[in-house]
Amino acid sequence: MAKLTQPKKETKTMNTWKRRIASSCFALGVLALLLAVTEEARAQTAAVDPAAVQVLKRMTDFLDGLQQFSVNTHSMIEELHVSGHRVDFDLSASVTVKRPNKLRAVRTGGLMDQRFFYDGRTLTLYNPSQKVYATQPAPDTIERMIDFARETVGILLPSADLLYRNAFPLLMQDVTLAVLVGKPVVNGVKYDHLLFSRQGVDFQVWVAEGKKPLPARYIVTETDHPLRLSISTTLKDWNIFPAVDDAQFKFVPSKGTQAIPFMPLETTGGISR
Repeated sequence: MAKLTQPKKETKTMNTWKRRIASSCFALGVLALLLAVTEEARAQTAAVDPAAVQVLKRMTDFLDGLQQFSVNTHSMIEELHVSGHRVDFDLSASVTVKRPNKLRAVRTGGLMDQRFFYDGRTLTLYNPSQKVYATQPAPDTIERMIDFARETVGILLPSADLLYRNAFPLLMQDVTLAVLVGKPVVNGVKYDHLLFSRQGVDFQVWVAEGKKPLPARYIVTETDHPLRLSISTTLKDWNIFPAVDDAQFKFVPSKGTQAIPFMPLETTGGISR
């Protein structure tokens, strides 16, 4: 009988050790999982660099403080051709802003030749080559007008995000990555090159160092698009004290100019990003 009872004790002991080993392995697995989750959380937190966020905040605060300004922009707009290939279009604009509700832009390039007027009450697009214009009642602030123009008539306003008052929360919404890429020097001016990312969109901005942290370049990329299409805008010739007259924001049609309706958004050509 002794020979029969001894193996049972060994089996019981072995089972006990197996349970202890299994419990230890389970505990180690849970610990590894917790460490992985913690590291992932730390990585996500570290991915938003406070230094990059601070530079963006400094830029938007400075722009918020400008009651009026003018700037020249040149945008390179990437679009999808009917052939399925990417094509690029250029668009230049001379923009004058008077807050809270006046904006004028002279827009030229491969996409259009237009004059854009917003006087706080109406939005007007004038095509001088064809001597036609379209006018639409508009909201009473620049920010609401930009939204209205995009959503109602599909008007493309590259770098319009930077024209918003209190643009910082808009730019930072749902951001998962904020990086200070580098500090390039262009024409003797040092810039902070920033990269931000959220679901579906990356954007980069070059911000001048010093007392006037003005943006010099702004790139928005659609990361959900297979071709990762972008709009790249250069901003230069900033004037933060321009001489402005309210009359320059109001369109007055000249003799022989014809009024036409805006095209519905669904039939408007070109991109509406």
